[in-house]
Amino acid sequence: MTTALITGATAGIGAAFARRLAAEGHDLVLVARDVKRLREQATELHDRHGIEAEVLVADLSGDEGIEAVAARLGERRDPVDLLVNNAGFGNKGRFLDVPMADELRMLRVHCEAVLRLTAAAAEAMRERGRGDVVNVASVAAFVPRGTYGASKAWVVQFTQGAARDLAGSGVRLMALCPGFVRTEFHERAGMGTDSIPNWMWLDADKLVSAALADLARGKSLSIPDPRYKALMGATKLVPRGMLGGLSSVTGRKYGPR
Repeated sequence: MTTALITGATAGIGAAFARRLAAEGHDLVLVARDVKRLREQATELHDRHGIEAEVLVADLSGDEGIEAVAARLGERRDPVDLLVNNAGFGNKGRFLDVPMADELRMLRVHCEAVLRLTAAAAEAMRERGRGDVVNVASVAAFVPRGTYGASKAWVVQFTQGAARDLAGSGVRLMALCPGFVRTEFHERAGMGTDSIPNWMWLDADKLVSAALADLARGKSLSIPDPRYKALMGATKLVPRGMLGGLSSVTGRKYGPR
């Protein structure tokens, strides 16, 4: 039986990955900051699917939390076969309106934690000759969108570059770029969603199904919905100045995830 470790596991896309993987019979390591929610989730998934669900409480904005998860990923006797780097958040406000401490915390969670956890997992996986890493980015990576979009653009570039470097090793890496997903993400960031058209919203469970299918195909980049694939293709034809104006109205305020 294989084991998957999911960060940001208690809500949204992370919880959808946990449900799907548990239903397929994978044991889980669930990572988040809220111990109560983690234990409730672990119990529910164990009782429903008969899998083992380990709880790991960690704050990935600090060294201690990153090191704890990296240590678990590096275990050779109880290996992790799939890492889903999903933990993340959005900041409400334009550049210079957001406190610098919050911007730096975002870079720590979205970039440093992803780098260090991917390295810890990939090293152990390469030794075994197999393993998968999914780094959750966003379609915001492809438009000018301040710190959030820049951090997600880094995730995409890093993941695709590392995937090329590890080609032939048995380790697969994929950047997942969802659009607007109905999760707690926007509420927790204090962001309104009334101006987002209904057609732009995605279902987290369907998104995860599409993402896992893309991973199985060996893709290093997944935009798991035809609507967003078309939108991202259109961005190549639109002047960056116009994209920047659109971003200031929607992206900075609402942050796809």
